[in-house]
Amino acid sequence: MRILVIEDDEKIASFIVSGLRQAGFAVDHAKDGDDGLHLALTEPYDAAVIDIMLPKIDGLSVIEEMRRKGVSIPVIILSAKRSVEDRVKGLETGSDDYLTKPFSFSELLARIQALIRRHTMVPETTRLTVGDLSLDILSREVKRAGVRIELQPKEFSLLEYLMRNTDRVVSKTMILEHVWDYNFDPQTNVVDVMVWRLRNKIDRDFEKKMIHTIRGVGYVIKTA
Repeated sequence: MRILVIEDDEKIASFIVSGLRQAGFAVDHAKDGDDGLHLALTEPYDAAVIDIMLPKIDGLSVIEEMRRKGVSIPVIILSAKRSVEDRVKGLETGSDDYLTKPFSFSELLARIQALIRRHTMVPETTRLTVGDLSLDILSREVKRAGVRIELQPKEFSLLEYLMRNTDRVVSKTMILEHVWDYNFDPQTNVVDVMVWRLRNKIDRDFEKKMIHTIRGVGYVIKTA
């Protein structure tokens, strides 16, 4: 999953970006509304976290322009403004949630995960299951046939992305866009390496293989 953070306060931005990356998300950060809007309109994201008070273009204007241009990703507003009127105004611009500063990272993370689940039309659950393979989004526990499998953050993110697209082939480009940030070289073999590592953990000790390579197209996790 890939998140856009538009926040000009360096301390708050570092807090959010570091926390999201530790949680396994790919994160792009913009320091002002102009750069943030450019990224929102040109790069694929699963959600955005946007401060209201931004240099160049304010956060509400960024959201309004995103919606006008057809960008429908879920948006969480960050603001020091706490009044009901401010919350209503923020939601009326097209945002999906409103979080006041100061806030706890755990609450921000939970809200992001909930919005992504609703946006992708995945049932409101913290667990994904494909055959005998299960992934718990909150505890970050992965099991196959009851056996716990330890995954690194990027391995977990890749598996989550594949499981959210069960029986649908995803290309290397799609994986790069959703699991890594936009600074990665599209010619890199990082996807092949990560899939190999994930397959080694998920399929190696089991007769039935779940992660398949579709030559020249991409990868797919299959139920049968």
